[in-house]
Amino acid sequence: MKFRVEVDCTPVEARQFVGLPNVEPLQAAVMAEVERRMMAEMDRFSPDAIMRSWFTAFPQGADQMQNMFLKMFQQGFGASPTPSTKSEP
Repeated sequence: MKFRVEVDCTPVEARQFVGLPNVEPLQAAVMAEVERRMMAEMDRFSPDAIMRSWFTAFPQGADQMQNMFLKMFQQGFGASPTPSTKSEP
């Protein structure tokens, strides 16, 4: 024996019928706070700000970063590393 019940209702009506609380106001408040915090911190994570923080973290910044990327690309493409320009005593 098969018994089939089809209910046509909205999610709000189903929640009320089962007795669950309405969390829409709480969800809206939490999402508004998340959005506010994200917008306040957005400038910290811009590409310009990230690069500036990297270069200030290392005094020899740009040269060191360039050498690091050069080595990374050489290893990735299988090229032999170029000899360093520094003379060792």
